[in-house]
Amino acid sequence: MTVPLRAALYLRVSTARQAEHDVSIPDQKRQGEAYCASRGYQLVETYAEPGASATNDRRPEFQRMIEAGTSKPAPFDIVIVHSFSRFFRDHFELEFYVRKLAKNGVRLVSITQEMGDDPMHVMMRQIMALFDEYQSKENAKHVLRALKENARQGFWNGSLPPIGYRVVAAEQRGAKVKKKLEIDPLHAETIRLIYRLALEGDGTSGPMGVKNIAAYLNERRIFTRDGGRWGIGQVHRILTRPTYVGRHEFNKRAKNKMLKPLSEIVTVEVPPLIDQPTFDAVQARLRARNPKVTPARVVSGPTLLTGICFCADCGGAMTLRTGKGGRYRYYTCSIKARQGETGCKGRSIPMDKLDRLVAEHIAERLLQPERLEEILASVLDRREERAERRREHIAELNKRAAETDLRLKRLYDAIEAGVAGLDDPALKERIASLKVIRDGAQADAARAAAMLESSTQQAVTPQMVQRFARTARERIRIDGGSYRRDHLRALAQRVEVADCEVRIIGSKRNLLQTLTAAAGLKPATPGVRSSVLKWRRGWDSNPRGDLRPPSDFESAPL
Repeated sequence: MTVPLRAALYLRVSTARQAEHDVSIPDQKRQGEAYCASRGYQLVETYAEPGASATNDRRPEFQRMIEAGTSKPAPFDIVIVHSFSRFFRDHFELEFYVRKLAKNGVRLVSITQEMGDDPMHVMMRQIMALFDEYQSKENAKHVLRALKENARQGFWNGSLPPIGYRVVAAEQRGAKVKKKLEIDPLHAETIRLIYRLALEGDGTSGPMGVKNIAAYLNERRIFTRDGGRWGIGQVHRILTRPTYVGRHEFNKRAKNKMLKPLSEIVTVEVPPLIDQPTFDAVQARLRARNPKVTPARVVSGPTLLTGICFCADCGGAMTLRTGKGGRYRYYTCSIKARQGETGCKGRSIPMDKLDRLVAEHIAERLLQPERLEEILASVLDRREERAERRREHIAELNKRAAETDLRLKRLYDAIEAGVAGLDDPALKERIASLKVIRDGAQADAARAAAMLESSTQQAVTPQMVQRFARTARERIRIDGGSYRRDHLRALAQRVEVADCEVRIIGSKRNLLQTLTAAAGLKPATPGVRSSVLKWRRGWDSNPRGDLRPPSDFESAPL
């Protein structure tokens, strides 16, 4: 009795429309079952793939079928398709998978294109695959041309609209309903708020970056269109999308996400949500904040305090303003410059005066050996406390290792004296356990000793403080050069300008890192840091974060 061949059906259509009007999944299934019945095949599995392109193998059911067909033993002997184009529309990939199945004894059979296994039929199959691939690319070209023409006429092509817009029916053309975008009142204000935050801030601070905007929206439970939380990527796409000024770009990217030539991009006119000057100002700000263009906190810029200087009243950044054709340069409150006195009463101060005041105040008040030792005393005391605790821990570990070694020696003496036998399983287990305890204690003690030695090598000595203070005082007064700018930012992370005083805020930890870096020691983190806050947690003096009491260092009279 002949055993019937086991068959698997693979059914596929590209789109839902094709499923309705072309060779649908049910029709392919009906023809495949009839084909198996007429030839006496045993149908063991059916793989259906609705809405999947055959130009690639990113198809779950296809991959499941290939995995089964290449397993040993294979659960079926033949794979039946309506036509080879249902299997693949790429002649190279078609042959690749046909041969992959054939290596495991599984054949590909087409209901409408029956082929044998001789060289002539193999060649015919390859020619048919080439025509299928050509037809697929031609169809894609015609579809894209139709979509581009639809976009030129101002109609929407069916994808999910950007947040802030919704799709509405525009006109009827035969059986087709042409659609356009209109402003969605539910989410339009969210888009305007995002642009306002990027350009002006929320009134209590200066312009916000992308990350701060996302945090602002999430904290106030302003959700995305689908009720989710905002992310950095979503906010950045909104701030850079020309759709919001009335120009939606269709056919901008290829399937590989690469930008297409400008000649291929079609601009669709849509109702604007944002005016052009606002959009341009936001783009300029994003370019200025780009770390690939301008390093964080503008630390490489020629202006000494840009990025760390703020208005004490509103918290807005003090930015550079010029007068008389650039002859006069000032730090001015950015909130007042943009919003007038309604935003902040603000102030302006000559750049040279503020730069000199901050540099001199740091040089005279901070960069004195006695003052540095006083400031760093608590930090160094904590370091010494940690070192002492580490020494005690090392001593405890060494004691444990010595005691365990003594117990092992007693066991060995008992074995030599014949009191205990080495063949006792309990004794062997006890010896092994004591060895593990001893070796672990010794290893832990060695690691702790290495860490202690490393921290001791980085100890700050009075001589080191004196050398650092002398050199820093000389160089921080030199106009220009990266030393003055970088090290001033390492010593002072925030400068607040009030009517009668300037508050300079920094961190003891950053000061210690800068000192050890300047002395040639290896700090735990870089000595000169560019994007850090603060010397204190609030407006009051904080012994855990202050560089010194407010009356002594934080404030300098104007």
